[in-house]
Amino acid sequence: SVPIAKQLASIKALRKGSDLEKAFATAALVYNNYADPEGKLSKAETKSLLQSQFGHFIQGQENKPKYQEIISSLDDESENKINFEDFMILLVSLTLMSDLLQEIKNVKTTK
Repeated sequence: SVPIAKQLASIKALRKGSDLEKAFATAALVYNNYADPEGKLSKAETKSLLQSQFGHFIQGQENKPKYQEIISSLDDESENKINFEDFMILLVSLTLMSDLLQEIKNVKTTK
């Protein structure tokens, strides 16, 4: 398996890309590294990927109703597959409800 950083470095258009572009490219590469040949993940694989690669954002969210709703939707018919767009919606949803988001918002920036 080729490290994500090396995969990113191979994308010429991102060499001068913004941090945000690189962040989204990283999410796409992680997804693609786990996806099947059709470019999809089972719901069970999606849950595992989110928990392993996005653990800092979802840590402590277990009691939130929206988090429980998202995770239970991945447990239902866990063999069913989702595409990249649905994965990104889940990722953004988990980010928006995360306690870590508030901590990120409180970080002082320098200009």
